[in-house]
This record gives sequence, structure tokens and C-alpha cells, in this order.
Amino acid sequence: MSILSATFRLALPALAFLACTLAQAQALTAAQEGALRKALVGRLVNDGSVIKAIRPAPIKGLYEIELPGAVLYTDAKGDHLIEGHITDLRSRQNLTQERLDEINRIDFAALPFKDAIVWKNGNGQRRLVIFSDPHCGYCKKLEAELQSIKDITVYTFIIPILSEESRALGERIWCARDRTQAYRDWMLSNTQPPRLLGMCATSPLQRNLQMSQKFGVTGTPAMFFEDGSRLASAAPASEVEKRLIKAEKADKADTRR
Repeated sequence: MSILSATFRLALPALAFLACTLAQAQALTAAQEGALRKALVGRLVNDGSVIKAIRPAPIKGLYEIELPGAVLYTDAKGDHLIEGHITDLRSRQNLTQERLDEINRIDFAALPFKDAIVWKNGNGQRRLVIFSDPHCGYCKKLEAELQSIKDITVYTFIIPILSEESRALGERIWCARDRTQAYRDWMLSNTQPPRLLGMCATSPLQRNLQMSQKFGVTGTPAMFFEDGSRLASAAPASEVEKRLIKAEKADKADTRR
């Protein structure tokens, strides 16, 4: 059963309009949380261990269910499920997105950059990480968008999630004499990388795939910024620029502390 499928589901597409009643729900006792977890197994998930946390939601009577890379909402008995975002209409804050940004944040500095394909524009002082499948059309569109962004270093971790052809193509790119040029030629102009004459023992694709699974990356492209935040979709250059500026500000704020 999918984590987004449940026997009992409350369809609430206008969830944002309930945010005017924002009030903190009462915290569950250990016994109540245990009962709620038990109720959700079978209804929402098959394995209770995937429920990372249950905490009060911003709306009275609702509780946030934290799953790997996702946030859902339920009542205290687990009889109903709400999928969607909670928005505070007074401040226009997307409270659900803020929670997702928090739980999905990664340690950017700890990433194994040696396993990435690297290119830069200008001084390259701003850094961006992308998880990309070479057969992903949206990844190609994103790559084209990024060419206009100044002073950026892009680290691309190739993950073969679309097909076995993705793995073969990714290995050919990685094992090329100039892997950066081979990658950019393929993504920007569909120029095929050179054929491999033998096995490539240095390919990091499997390590990259395992890392992406650890981070809950289920589709490509997925971008990560220096503040650890992610953008799990392709985006125009203007949106990427906004996120880069936001990450810079966050980094400066951390430095001043």
C-alpha cells in the first residue's frame, strides 16, 4: 500500500482556508501516540517504523505525521488523512513547506563531491548540487537554464533511476576522458558520449543512487543548496537564482552567530 493511500481519507483541497483557525493541538501522551501509530499501520503504512515522528499540527485537533521526505496530517484516532499544504493566510506562510524544508535539510558540506561532475560559471563562489538522470528531459531543460546563472559551481550526481539505459549512459559519461564535457555535450546538444571499450571500475553511480535514496530523492532533477535546502523539480533560472541568494543569506547569518 502506498504511503499516500489510506482506507479512510479526508479530501480537503481547500485546506489553506482553514488556517485562519490556527491553534496548537494538544500533545499526545505516550499511550495516545502508540495507539495512533498502531491505527496508522495497515491504514496508511505497512511498516510503522517509516513513521519518523508524530507531533501537533498548526491546526487544532490535527497531528503531523512525518514520513521519509513527506508530511501528512491526521486526527488523534487516525481515522482520517489529509494530504496538502497548510498556509497561514495572515502571514501567507506555507507552514507545510517550511516543515518539509526543515526535515529534508542536508549537510551540504559533507557531500562526496569527488563523485560529482563539476562545472562553473564566473568565479563559481555559489554552489549548487543536482541529482540527475541523463535520460531525464526535465534535467536537460534545467541544465540549459543554469547556463545563464553567474558565479556558480554546479555539482551533478548522476543517478540511474529511469532505466538500465540510464546506467549505461551515465557510466559512459563518467568514464569519458573529459567527463564534464561529455555530460554537458549530452545534456545541452544530445551529443553521444564515447563508447566504453571495457568496464569502468571507477563509476560512482551506485554510491550516488544509495545517497539519493538516503535523502529521499524519488525523481530528477533534485537540487540542493548550500543552506541544505532542496528544490525537488526543474525550475527557471530566476527561481534558482532566488534560492541561491536565500542560501547565501542563511550562510552569512550562520557565520555571524
